[in-house]
Amino acid sequence: MTALATADKTGREWVSEDGRIERVATDPDWYEPYKISQAVRAGGFVYVSGQAGFTADGRTVEGGFLEQGRQAFANVRAVLEAAGAGFEDVVKVGIYVRNMARDLPEVIQLREEFLARPYPADTLVEVSSLAQPDWLIEVEVIALDRRGEAGG
Repeated sequence: MTALATADKTGREWVSEDGRIERVATDPDWYEPYKISQAVRAGGFVYVSGQAGFTADGRTVEGGFLEQGRQAFANVRAVLEAAGAGFEDVVKVGIYVRNMARDLPEVIQLREEFLARPYPADTLVEVSSLAQPDWLIEVEVIALDRRGEAGG
């Protein structure tokens, strides 16, 4: 298998030897300036890049961890919707936090607010920093791509 791929005219789709990879983006695409896909669709899944507590214009939300977490999950929801998916399709979550001891109860609260049974697999990791110094949380997910399913 080769990792080499070529973009089409729109820059949204690539075709490689091992299948099709499609770029997924919201409008506006807040990750385009950084040369990152908000998500890619491949192999029956949607892989959503880490989303933090920022608004579409790039401003970090104020109010602390819970507010940033709600915005991060709202950003994940927007990207999932752009892919034709939702939180009910999520099979894996990765959550990165700056202070595990302080923020774990609010992580659990966020999981309860945005995710439902059967809960997806989840990894929670404490990190020393995120892409912006004022970010306190970043969330990434993998979701089933149900576009090809009957009735989906």
